[in-house]
Amino acid sequence: MRITQATLEHLDLLTPLFVKYREFYSALPYPDSSRAFLEKRLRRKESVIYLALADDDSNKLLGFCQLYPSFSSLSLKRVWILNDIYVAEDARRQLVADNLMRTAKKMAKESNAVRLRVSTSSNNQVAQKTYESMGFREDTEFKNYILPLGDD
Repeated sequence: MRITQATLEHLDLLTPLFVKYREFYSALPYPDSSRAFLEKRLRRKESVIYLALADDDSNKLLGFCQLYPSFSSLSLKRVWILNDIYVAEDARRQLVADNLMRTAKKMAKESNAVRLRVSTSSNNQVAQKTYESMGFREDTEFKNYILPLGDD
């Protein structure tokens, strides 16, 4: 497999797998909105997306990860948020996620980031084991909260 950074030219290849990722987390598919979302992130350079492609010339997408930049006021350094990672069902158990995360880690180090953050659903044991095997540790220093900002 080869890992490459996504560009606008990859949108048609990436969108269907991004839709499957959204469905995995029980979001409605919205393929057109999903494509527009990805296009905005890439055009505005608001995220970095890595693609895992099959070694053959098929241009088959095995998986992807999307990272968003952030910053730490306490360390005065960049932080990268590994917000999305997904592997196609027929490509699982082929170390696709490991290769994507290794690439993300390399990019984070090269940008002098202080850390890489990731979160997953509390019942996604497979992802948790994968993250831990790559050196991620559960945060015991800070408890995270969310404030939904939906329609009131």
